[in-house]
Amino acid sequence: MFDRPRSGERAILVHLKFPQEKNREELDEFRELVSSAGAIPIAVVKGSRSSPHPRYFVGSGKAEEIRIAVEEHNADVVLFNHELTPSQERNLEELLKCRVLDRTGVILDIFAQRAQSHEGKLQVELAQLKHLSTRLVRGWTHLERQKGGIGLRGPGETQLETDRRLLGVRIKTIKKRLNKVQGQRQQGRRNRKRRDAITVSLVGYTNAGKSTLFNRISGAGVLAEDKLFATLDPTMRRVDIGQGEHIVLADTVGFIRHLPHDLVTAFHSTLEETREADLLLHVVDASSERRDENIDSVNIVLDKIGADEVTQVIVYNKIDMLPDTPARVDRDETGKVWRIWVSAVTGAGIDDLRKILHEVCYEQADKYQQQDSFEFEEYDEHDSRNMAG
Repeated sequence: MFDRPRSGERAILVHLKFPQEKNREELDEFRELVSSAGAIPIAVVKGSRSSPHPRYFVGSGKAEEIRIAVEEHNADVVLFNHELTPSQERNLEELLKCRVLDRTGVILDIFAQRAQSHEGKLQVELAQLKHLSTRLVRGWTHLERQKGGIGLRGPGETQLETDRRLLGVRIKTIKKRLNKVQGQRQQGRRNRKRRDAITVSLVGYTNAGKSTLFNRISGAGVLAEDKLFATLDPTMRRVDIGQGEHIVLADTVGFIRHLPHDLVTAFHSTLEETREADLLLHVVDASSERRDENIDSVNIVLDKIGADEVTQVIVYNKIDMLPDTPARVDRDETGKVWRIWVSAVTGAGIDDLRKILHEVCYEQADKYQQQDSFEFEEYDEHDSRNMAG
């Protein structure tokens, strides 16, 4: 139902500049998203506005400019680097006579292509259905109300209402399946805790090099491409970090600026692996000009899923792309590790990273054991006094 061609779609990109931070997006990042979706950008229409137009998002003059570009380039789709309302999408499609997708639609399209596991496919479909449910009306505005048959005289149910009801049934079915998978994940986490297994999750902005770093540390063969959202399905491996100690390392989906709410909700069970981790390695593309903004975007998502209080170490990756930047470990004034510089491609700094993992994970584990022991001793003393009284 939702499959689309992986390539060959000629696309017109639309990018506007807004003074408000909430509407501000990066054109270069959007180009990467479009390429990852398999579309071919053939033209870019730029502009600026103080606020979105209620009918077309862009002004009527800019909408006409887009229409002319669609005709000149024989475009198949127009992609907006912004969030469109269902009515804006519908109005634009009527004017442009071609398919229109907003930024969320492009990201959902990429997720639909990349999901491989059963859980991942269910999560993507759930996000798509929620997104589609608000846009159903555009497909059925030309239909009249259905008429009932013998014994069912009356207006009956509109096609729109029928589709909404069927979508609601499908959404409930998917949620039930995901709840079952979520229960299996929780059982797996409980088993790891019983074995005192320390879990470390890789988090970070999409295309920061998390999968490459995961492969370098674990020796796994996880797909690592120079594309946005190359990894959707979480992968976990047992990793030797030296001195006879092991951790469970998890590679997770990458985050992005203004990650669609439906995706955060749909991938909640997957993102719980991040929230329940003992340590987060926040992987950052050190060569990116927007690395500080990307760090903030990731921290916003971590806050949304309740993982903001998990211990975090920042890993500045891709130092091979920075001149005169050696591998090193940065500590704060108390000697605590807060940042490490590595290259997952060349292996520079990976040995230091393993040492840091051992230091942070097992010092933290010792601290928790001491706290548990202290609480247990206090409880015993208090309990014995009550018994004596």
